[in-house]
Amino acid sequence: MSSKPPLLALKDVRLMDGMTPLFDGVDIALEPRVRACLVGRNGAGKSTLMRMLSGLIEPDSGERYMQQGIRFAHVLQEPEPKGDTILDWACSGGAEHYTAESELWAFGIDPSGPTTSMSGGEKRRAALAKAFAEDPDLIFLDEPTNHLDIFAIETLEDRLRAFRGAALIVSHDRTFLERVTQRCYWLYERRILRRDEGYKGFDEWQAKMEAETAESLRRLEKAIERETYTFYRSITAQRTRNEGRAARLEAMRRDHAERMKLMDKPMEIVIDSGATSGKLVAELRGISKSFGDKTLLKNFSTRIIRGDRLAIVGPNGAGKSTLVKLLIGQIPADSGEIKLGTNLDVAYLDQGRDALKGDETLWDVLANSGSDSIMVRGQPRHVAAYAKDFLFREKQLRQPVKSLSGGERNRLQLARALAKATNLLVLDEPTNDLDMDTLDLLEDLLADYDGTLILVSHDRDFIDRLATSTLALNGDGKTAETPGGWQDFIRQNPDFFAEISQKEAQKIKADAPKAAPAPVKSAPKKLSYKDQKRLEDLNQLMPKWTVEIKKLETVLDDATLYSRDPKTFDATMKKLDQLRSDLENGEMEWLELEEKRESLAG
Repeated sequence: MSSKPPLLALKDVRLMDGMTPLFDGVDIALEPRVRACLVGRNGAGKSTLMRMLSGLIEPDSGERYMQQGIRFAHVLQEPEPKGDTILDWACSGGAEHYTAESELWAFGIDPSGPTTSMSGGEKRRAALAKAFAEDPDLIFLDEPTNHLDIFAIETLEDRLRAFRGAALIVSHDRTFLERVTQRCYWLYERRILRRDEGYKGFDEWQAKMEAETAESLRRLEKAIERETYTFYRSITAQRTRNEGRAARLEAMRRDHAERMKLMDKPMEIVIDSGATSGKLVAELRGISKSFGDKTLLKNFSTRIIRGDRLAIVGPNGAGKSTLVKLLIGQIPADSGEIKLGTNLDVAYLDQGRDALKGDETLWDVLANSGSDSIMVRGQPRHVAAYAKDFLFREKQLRQPVKSLSGGERNRLQLARALAKATNLLVLDEPTNDLDMDTLDLLEDLLADYDGTLILVSHDRDFIDRLATSTLALNGDGKTAETPGGWQDFIRQNPDFFAEISQKEAQKIKADAPKAAPAPVKSAPKKLSYKDQKRLEDLNQLMPKWTVEIKKLETVLDDATLYSRDPKTFDATMKKLDQLRSDLENGEMEWLELEEKRESLAG
């Protein structure tokens, strides 16, 4: 438990989603420098809770507390940069021009580029750069690893570990959360459960809490059985109704019904591998593929055998999706030979969800126009019943696809792809926007899948759990393949990505001076204007805080104050705690700035 007062907090917050309660007494607090994750199933309200914390949504009841002058930045799940250039957008939140430029380069984004025609990964990296450039006290990150490659995720991890502010993170990426978080908030049954440790170990804690909830529900059911028996036996014996007992029984039944509603309903996914394919699924011999001057594959050869679970990894733009499309025959190779096996039934989930048209309804996507049924592995099922297996409510079936969240679009594409039997399953970034429970279910199903799996993913944990071999592309035409998952590949090929990383670093170094101010190119000899101004402010503030603390301590020396005026006592204590915290944090910051000033002075 932190002794520091929170930067931002919600107390006993309640919110209705139409007629349905979304939050029922939520408490959450974020203190300085804490890095916390917010986890919960899709639809539990994680993004809504973030927006409420940042003041974009008002609760129906409860309190929102924020320290005066707090600056926060919010990276949305689907950021949409605006403005003439990316740098214009990065500065739109108040960031200094040179700071925004520096952060954009650090995340591999050209500041002078246009905001139009940006890829999902570029939008994400630009949004992260914009947020850090604003130097917030608190940063909200909603699925920050979506559309990022593994190397960009590792850059973000380093950036967060060095970040001086607090952070609240929603993410499905277990490895990422284990590396950066110090606290877990679990949105469960409309309330927040808190664990003052990082994400590592969360699964065991979650299982324990769910077991306790299940046991509590079992005891309630037994109590209802006993009370029902006693109640009706009493009626038979006495011919009179005990109104108090009747009210108590009804209350217990209502409690049970409400708790059953809150129980997480897992997706009911089934993967049917159908008919057995030939032993050889695909063979590529001497394949080369280029786009303009960029060579993605050069004289590449591999064989995929029935039952293989191949993970394809590499930086964004290295050609992972291109290789998949070559494998399934969507695009031709420039040279070489591709031989596909016999009796293949292919299901392909593309990264951009391009098969989903925004104006179509969920009903249109799942069933033919005018039909109320869908063929599911050879058997007709009603669209509403099948959609319910993937956690879609009946009223959503007439909504357009563009109204769905990222996780819902992912589930919809899974629903359509898995309706037919398939012995070759190709998944391009399948983990984006899915919650942990759905990921666990998908992993279990894929682990038992009898067919062949080709997986493109940036999720290191997902790869390590499923892949029997990993194929890496470095974006410069080179490839390497090893048995096992991501960790196995890196252990066996520690320098495989070094060359492309060095080229990117040289590119950034060569391009940065064109836009960056001169001071960025050489090491500063003194503190920046911002640091110098902060140091001067602290030199004035710390003596004032010390004087105010002494005055308040003098007020509290009156032993009768609490009994005479408890409100004044509470207000004085609260102000004193705040000033002591300000002084402690100020002293630490002053020391750091002084050390920095002395080191720069040489």
